[in-house]
Amino acid sequence: MPRSALPHFGILLPTRELAIVGALDARPLIDFAVRAELLGFDSLWAGDSLIARARLDPLVVLSAAAAATHRIGLGTAALTPALRHPLIGANLITSVDHVAAGRLTLGLGSGFPIPETEREFAAVGAAYAGRAGRLDEIVDLWRRAWSSGEPGARTDFVGRHLQAADLDLLLRPARIGGPPLWLAGSDTPAVLRRVARRYDGWLPYLPSVSAYAHAWQQIGKLVREAGRPADAVTPGLYATVNVNRDEAAAEAELEHYAQRYYRRSLAEMARIQAYGWGSAAKCADWLSGYVRAGARHIVIRVGSLEPAGQLEEIAERVLPAIHR
Repeated sequence: MPRSALPHFGILLPTRELAIVGALDARPLIDFAVRAELLGFDSLWAGDSLIARARLDPLVVLSAAAAATHRIGLGTAALTPALRHPLIGANLITSVDHVAAGRLTLGLGSGFPIPETEREFAAVGAAYAGRAGRLDEIVDLWRRAWSSGEPGARTDFVGRHLQAADLDLLLRPARIGGPPLWLAGSDTPAVLRRVARRYDGWLPYLPSVSAYAHAWQQIGKLVREAGRPADAVTPGLYATVNVNRDEAAAEAELEHYAQRYYRRSLAEMARIQAYGWGSAAKCADWLSGYVRAGARHIVIRVGSLEPAGQLEEIAERVLPAIHR
């Protein structure tokens, strides 16, 4: 999913939404993926959770979507690596990357800071404290594994939390060095430093355009200080929209969505995540603010338990208005 002067737009596969309504048949997800590709979206994304916000596994779903599509990019928004053994995770990612013929990008998270996430970590025996540092170490291990077959490369890994040997025996990904790794996070100084020094992309959900602009400027400075190329980090955005000419109806549907998805009000969630609603023109204008602030790959989550109904409206009215 390359950088470009024009923004790219992805759409989130409704794995959580289908789980909420008790519809776990994969066929609607595949149909959603195929339709998104035909409508011209640049990428498809899937979220991850075991028990906090249960859904079908994102790597399984993306593998199925990859087999049913041809050009559209595929990504996780966001995968929580701590929920899987790091080597099993590396092998799963390699497998999906081959099925997708190198179309995979990984948005990675250390866990949304709510009590449900802490219980999820405990359920699999993962340490919740220090999870950001563990995520970075898993990333280092994966990159070592994915390059271990190159001449002279090390085949072992010894970190603070993880150790591994015989990494050269693992399968290589479809691309040299593996898929791009983006950090899904906020705009804290620690997150911005980690993005600038270690990751290929930044996937925040900031509710404020001004905060996004300031954070992206800071990442640019930190990237230069780290001696990386100016375009080393792709600026992404995870945004939730509900498109409806009846603005009150759009807000009401988003309220219902937030309550079912997070068991929290829209007002609570909108303080920490990006939510936009109303007419196509209004949603386009809102998202355009982030584009002007630097965002170049926007992952759109439809804030509805029936998201397929808004796909065409977003593709044919919202996105062209932003491009104009």
